[in-house]
This record gives sequence, C-alpha cells and structure tokens, in this order.
Amino acid sequence: MKVGVCLKQVPATDSRIQVKDPAAGVDTSDVKWEINPYDEFALEEALKLKDDKKASEVVIFTFGDKAAEAKIRDGLARGADRAVRIDDPALQGSDALGIARALAAAAKKEGVDILFCGKQAVDDDQAQVPAMVAELLGWPQVLAVDHIDYGDGSLRARRPAGGGATEVVEAPLPVVISCDKGLNEPRYASLRGIMMAKKKKIAVLGVGDLGLDPSQVGAAAAMVAESNWSEPPPRPPGRILEGDTPQVVAELVRLLREEAKVI
Repeated sequence: MKVGVCLKQVPATDSRIQVKDPAAGVDTSDVKWEINPYDEFALEEALKLKDDKKASEVVIFTFGDKAAEAKIRDGLARGADRAVRIDDPALQGSDALGIARALAAAAKKEGVDILFCGKQAVDDDQAQVPAMVAELLGWPQVLAVDHIDYGDGSLRARRPAGGGATEVVEAPLPVVISCDKGLNEPRYASLRGIMMAKKKKIAVLGVGDLGLDPSQVGAAAAMVAESNWSEPPPRPPGRILEGDTPQVVAELVRLLREEAKVI
C-alpha cells in the first residue's frame, strides 16, 4: 500500500506577522517557516503505517516554490521515502480549488491508496483543500479524524461531532483523511534521518506533468481572491477602576454590559 501526505509550509506560530500593503498581503521577508502543525499529525500517521509494515512507501506532496524544500526535507528526515513538489508559473495565484486540482492530480499520478492531510492550515484556516481533493478524485473522505483503526482494504475513523458526541465512519480505500490533534504524537527527525534525507528524491511537477488544463488553475481560474489586507486594530489601553469595592463592581458590570457588551 502506498500512502501520500500533503504538507504545507506555513509561518511559524510564534512569528510576528506584518502586512506589507493592502494589495501585496503579508510581509514574508522576516518570517520563520515550519510544517503546518496539523500536517505533522498526517505525516506521523503515514509513518506509523510504514513502521507497522502496512504501508510500503510514504510520499510527500507539497504545493510551493523551491523555498518549501527545506520543510519537505524535514518530512523526509522523519521517515518519508520521496516527495513531489508542485510548482509551475501557471499555478501562481491559484485559490483552494486550483491547489486541490494540482494535489489531486499528483496523488492520482502516484497511485496512493490513502492520502493524509492536516485538518486545516494555521495560516489561512480555510480547511477546504482536503474535501476538495477527495471530491475531485471521487474518493470517500473523513475529516478532522482523531483515531483510526485499519482493516483489509478499509478503515474505521473516529471524529468529534460536537457537543461531546463522536462519529465513527467506515470507508473503503482509496480514501482521503484529514487529521486532527490527538490522532498521534509526531516524531522528531533523527540525525541519521537528517543525513539520509539529503539523498532522497524531490520530484518537481508542473501543469503539463500532471495533465492539467492551465485554464483550470492559476489566478485566471480562481473563484476566490484575497484583497484589502490590513492588520487588526490596536487594542485600547487597559483601564484601572479605583474606589470602594461596591462602586468598582458596579462600574465594572456597567462597562462589561454597555461598552464590552459581553453580558
């Protein structure tokens, strides 16, 4: 069984994000990058299948430019076998659907049996790509999974359904799974893994390699565009209420009701 993992490079969660200008968006010149945390759960789940001899190969899929290869190498150092980086000028400006089309085509080309994704990316929080990839492939999908039991040609996945309830879904392979926190504990790369990752192959595929119609991807095909970037307004300064306790409590309640509007 061949297993695929979608990895996205995102700004580190402790990065200080600044907007370059309303049209250009975020200034990435001084941003630290990391593997999307939810994608780490996806990678670990794939590696566990390989450790258990249930998967013969783990392939990483990344939509991004050459700068993303550092984090791809991180995934290879943890134990993935190969990687596919999707990069083409025709893909510039793609929205979630355009990205999903490219990832779906790559997964189909590789012939994976399970495609693991993170529940969402922590930079845009859209949580759209995994479901779109599954729909484009015509595969079943189980999203936001926190436990999986594997069978012969199928799996049973558990996902929170809200209000403390849990939903259990059985699905045949091939299938797309998006992974939530709690599914596993991601491993770190070993020194041996880091050295071996330097020799592992990262294939670069473009629109033609994936058999995509250029009119279906890129900015011209995007149905969603981002504009008018701005930073959140600054928080107002804190206020200290002084006086007798009954007066302070009464004033605090008034402020919470009339200004903060939280009660």
